Amino acid sequence: MKCIGVLALQGAFKEHIDIIESLGHKGVEIRKVEDLNSIDGLILPGGESTAMGKLLVDFNLKEILIQKIRDGLPVWGTCAGMILLAKEIVDDKTTHLSLMDIVVRRNGYGRQLGSFKVNGIFKGIENKISMVFIRAPYIESVGKDLEVLGKIDEKIVAAKENNMLVTSFHSELTDNLETHRYFINMIDR
Repeated sequence: MKCIGVLALQGAFKEHIDIIESLGHKGVEIRKVEDLNSIDGLILPGGESTAMGKLLVDFNLKEILIQKIRDGLPVWGTCAGMILLAKEIVDDKTTHLSLMDIVVRRNGYGRQLGSFKVNGIFKGIENKISMVFIRAPYIESVGKDLEVLGKIDEKIVAAKENNMLVTSFHSELTDNLETHRYFINMIDR
């Protein structure tokens, strides 16, 4: 059984924890530095990336998270979590954790009214999966060591670099468990 932390400062963390536990693992809400001590992997959920970035600093989590991820802690950023991990954000000089070699366009699919659901291909998962996009970012470009795992309308919506996984979409808002299984398998490697 793996112990998987979900950043619980803001955003859709409860849904991730429910899925982790339905898959037979322990889900832990991460709010303090001490919460990071016994986890095998970490999910940075969807939410509001600017608020989450500020809270990482306010709760003294930013620097220790950067170090743990650099040291190999498996991490999965969904939607806002993708923005937190990106080394560059289009039209924004501010970055947050700046660890993944991606250039992200925030709100790439428009505002709340531009939200949609689609079935798409995710490399490494056999069948198409349900993908929910809510004010979703997409990846405009990737570094040379990245693996693109999914595209919708020729826009990159899922990628992996070493111990880091990012998705533009919210798997936790569907009945699809496959992306969570994919991340748990990353932890096992």
